[in-house]
Amino acid sequence: MQLTVDSGAFPPSPPPSTTDPAVIAAHDWAAFDAVEKMIDHWERPGWSRDTRAYYWMLTIPEESPLVGHMRQCQQALAPFGFDKIDPDGLHLTFGRVGLVEEISGDRLDQLAAAAQQTVPERFTLQAIPLTASRGAIRYSVAPWTPILDLYQILHEVGAHHGLPFRKPAAVFRPHIGIAYSNRTLPADGIRAALRPLRELDPVDIVVEQAHLVELRREEQAYRWSVVRTLHLMPS
Repeated sequence: MQLTVDSGAFPPSPPPSTTDPAVIAAHDWAAFDAVEKMIDHWERPGWSRDTRAYYWMLTIPEESPLVGHMRQCQQALAPFGFDKIDPDGLHLTFGRVGLVEEISGDRLDQLAAAAQQTVPERFTLQAIPLTASRGAIRYSVAPWTPILDLYQILHEVGAHHGLPFRKPAAVFRPHIGIAYSNRTLPADGIRAALRPLRELDPVDIVVEQAHLVELRREEQAYRWSVVRTLHLMPS
């Protein structure tokens, strides 16, 4: 798959490799190194307290080693007052299917059934500490290739059912966030705090499922309810 530059994505340009963890992590860091100020993640149009939307995502179980790893990183960053992601809130978002009021349960059933027929094999990701975007602290993830393949499958199945993602796989930039910026602040101090955390070991994540969730915002956090589950093929 040929990835493309997109000014609305972060990083805007894709990494030179979608398989090499070191290259992906270095590329993510270089993009954040060019950021002068972090912004308020929550100042985004199109969302209100009442908004409910369906998204495909990977969720991280609370028993995953990544949760303890995340807590260690969050504690080190506590002086900045970021909005921390809770242990039950770790996720990797693919894309939005649509607003809840616009999609019937029957269409969701059809979408999930069709996606289940085309799922790939299970795969393992590395969550690599630690970097940031303009509005969030996050792990780099690698390799990108199986995530991009799954994204493309979900996008194509959705398009066939009139529910495509807003953006093609070519501009998707996978990551796992651990905290959201809630105000504008200089990025230099954050980079200084992140550098020691970048020496921590990566954490493996075995991906066996993908979930269609009903997503909402509550008090500076994302919450969801799982409405459908895809089971990836045994490897």
